[in-house]
Amino acid sequence: MPGPFTTQLLSVTTGSDETVTDLTEDCERFLAEAAHGRDGLLNVFVPHATTGIAIIETGAGSDDDLLTALHALLPADDRWQHRHGTPGHGRDHVLPAFVPPHATLPVIAGRLELGTWQSVCLVDTNKDNPRRQVRLSFLG
Repeated sequence: MPGPFTTQLLSVTTGSDETVTDLTEDCERFLAEAAHGRDGLLNVFVPHATTGIAIIETGAGSDDDLLTALHALLPADDRWQHRHGTPGHGRDHVLPAFVPPHATLPVIAGRLELGTWQSVCLVDTNKDNPRRQVRLSFLG
């Protein structure tokens, strides 16, 4: 039986568009190997300065609504002090203040405890970096 702490690094390709990528199945696969029916906590963390983790409904338009809301709140224009990369890229560096780069979720009997319509998602508005890492860690 594994120890009380297990971690794994995922590689995710987000491409050159702004995306909300559902990681729920990846989290469930990880827990099937790491939790072995135990209760505990799953931490999802992205070690990037321009991405976040959101718990949100997907597939019914909420993922697109989130990107639309972020555009309204953080426009991709030249107002930002941080100016390297694609025009408006400075706003990508502000994103983690609104969509944090981590989430900690309950695991009950080895399964992720989410509401009916909740999914674990990587939010990436940075068009300049198409490859991301996501750290999954189980403590139980």
